[in-house]
Amino acid sequence: MMTNAIMPFPAHLKTSFKIDPCMLLIVAALLLGGFVILASASITVSDNVVGQPFYYVERQLLAALLGGAAAFGCLLLPMRVWQALSPVMLLVCLALLCVVLVPGIGVEVNGATRWVRIGFMNLQASEPARLCLLIYLAGYAVRQQKKLRERFVGFLRPMLVLITICALLLAQPDFGAAIVLLATALIVLFVAGARIRDFLLCFSAALLAMTVLALTSPYRLKRLTAFLDPWADPFDSGFQLTQSLIAIGRGEWFGVGLGGSVQKLFYLPEAHTDFVFAVFAEEFGLFGSLLLVGLFLALLWRIFKLARRAVDAECYFEAYLAIGIGTWLGLQAFINVGVNMGLLPTKGLTLPLISYGRSSLIVTMAAVGLLMRIHHELEVDAKPVNRTRRGAT
Repeated sequence: MMTNAIMPFPAHLKTSFKIDPCMLLIVAALLLGGFVILASASITVSDNVVGQPFYYVERQLLAALLGGAAAFGCLLLPMRVWQALSPVMLLVCLALLCVVLVPGIGVEVNGATRWVRIGFMNLQASEPARLCLLIYLAGYAVRQQKKLRERFVGFLRPMLVLITICALLLAQPDFGAAIVLLATALIVLFVAGARIRDFLLCFSAALLAMTVLALTSPYRLKRLTAFLDPWADPFDSGFQLTQSLIAIGRGEWFGVGLGGSVQKLFYLPEAHTDFVFAVFAEEFGLFGSLLLVGLFLALLWRIFKLARRAVDAECYFEAYLAIGIGTWLGLQAFINVGVNMGLLPTKGLTLPLISYGRSSLIVTMAAVGLLMRIHHELEVDAKPVNRTRRGAT
């Protein structure tokens, strides 16, 4: 009687996702480690500015919850839907980058108009726009694969889109985001089969254009000269970099211990955002820094391995999207660490999953959700549908 009275659980609600436990563990380690170092790096400045020692940590935690919801939403949606929506994603990308430039809507911070006020937080438009563009490029590479591989016009069309988007980013201005976006897009198109001569031509033109922009803009030129010799003006143009190098040097082999950083005490500007790696290196030393870099390398290895599996299964949209996400995260992490160590000019890019930046964290977690969805579909579908031909028709 009791057994018959129990209603069976509806089959359509029995959803078990096959996620990559190794990737999930790496992301969780980076995220939790990010909260620890963020609490240490921001406690002084947040207590001084707003009178709440964990002000930035609490805001980052809320962003992580929103990012988790976004990741779960991406995990629920089949990849065929994302592929069908890829042209719409381009429109969303352009709309985000245009609306931020509209007077009265875009929010200006430190002389740059990169944010849109949404409820309780400022959304940095370039973050979701980047992910939208990667989805569009992955769909384009599948739909126009023949033209992309055989005709220059097939490569020129997405390049014109990229030029437009980079121009919108430079109008904010956001030179660092434009560089990351352009480099990531070029790599996706190259992997998708663009001819080497087309790739080299556009890559050389992009490199020349970025160099001219850097040399003809006074504030970018000032950053470049400060990067080449920060000790020539350690109290003005080279101040950020010299303080970062002092922090990294103080860390030596094993660091000064969690919470023991001196440079975060109003010496190192943006210690909880752009230069959080310097605080991490000061408190955890060379071994801790190598561990952090190792986690990022392990994450990239899992992402590119996933892309390789997608190629083997002839799921090219998924493969191109995974390559784009992996390139974006890897390149941004490399630039951030390089800036902190004085290897690259200052770009104002966050360290993914580590630095304080709510827009960056939410979008990065959404991207991880997409990767988990790709892994799920590859695990579930023993013989996945070849979407290359279907997309091309």
